[in-house]
Amino acid sequence: MNRETRIWTTVDYSADGKHIDYLRLPHSTDLSAYGWVPIPIVCIKNGKGPTALLIAGNHGDEYEGQIALMNLAREIDTDDVRGRVIILSALNFPAVMAGRRVSPLDEGNLNRSFPGDPYGSPTEMIAHYVSDVLLPMVDVVVDLHSGGRSLEHIPCALIRPGRDSAEHNILIDMMNVFGAPISFVSNGEGGGGLTTLSAAAQQRNAPTLTAELGSGATLSKEGLELAEKGVRRLLKHFEITPGANVETPGPTRLMEARGHNHLVYASVGGIFEPRAELGDSVVAGQLAGRIYFPDSPTLEPETIFFEVDGLVAGRRFPSLTTRGDCLFNLMKDLN
Repeated sequence: MNRETRIWTTVDYSADGKHIDYLRLPHSTDLSAYGWVPIPIVCIKNGKGPTALLIAGNHGDEYEGQIALMNLAREIDTDDVRGRVIILSALNFPAVMAGRRVSPLDEGNLNRSFPGDPYGSPTEMIAHYVSDVLLPMVDVVVDLHSGGRSLEHIPCALIRPGRDSAEHNILIDMMNVFGAPISFVSNGEGGGGLTTLSAAAQQRNAPTLTAELGSGATLSKEGLELAEKGVRRLLKHFEITPGANVETPGPTRLMEARGHNHLVYASVGGIFEPRAELGDSVVAGQLAGRIYFPDSPTLEPETIFFEVDGLVAGRRFPSLTTRGDCLFNLMKDLN
């Protein structure tokens, strides 16, 4: 199959200066036969040096990263940079404008669509452009997320395990520099596995840090501050903005997510009553919550228990739940 992208832009990634434009995503509709969807992009280049790809809006209902990168895009000038910074603050632009996790154009979850397809759905075309056009030219990737509509999530940074000790040490260093209160290693079990941006970037040898910054499709002041300071620290760490004045990060607690038994799922549908809070330490056998049945008020609620010890890193945000919804996710300290 021809892997050439169908997305185009006026940005010349090789030209010095601050370039502001759109990625043009072809999309044909009843009222726009030859139309395109705009995806805002800012490219700031100054001579030779490493390239950072900064992404937010991978999921549209996650806002801390979007605002952090919009602020960064306004504030960084060409003279601040040694190398190149590419900023996509609303990567899944249709989902961003709809305030949704997935795209209203095709119901596509962008962070489950990598490496994408240039002749696929709009979401697959975006994933392909990032995978085949952008990732080959970058040296470091930051992908900023939060809990969105369905999750409360403790502010944290995460990485995939390095494929060797050298790669793993680079990734651990990135988490220490970013400076989240908690950082963890995850192989993607229970999430996107090999279909995420971070997995695609790893295949392109681009070290990637992902962050979870907030909860419930609203804006966390703490998460926004972490995103802004953490990204600036990473840019300085990679000597892309060597003159930046950044704060020294505090210590990060290194943890890991170890598989499906660290995720608690709803076994039935109903109204979820959680019995643990974000940041709580829980033990195997402890009551995790109850699910009540609105159509059967005298029926005993379903009780749910934690299977393993761990720290509550995420919790379902909406109370109404259905069978298969994730209610909690846990982490354990990295040994």
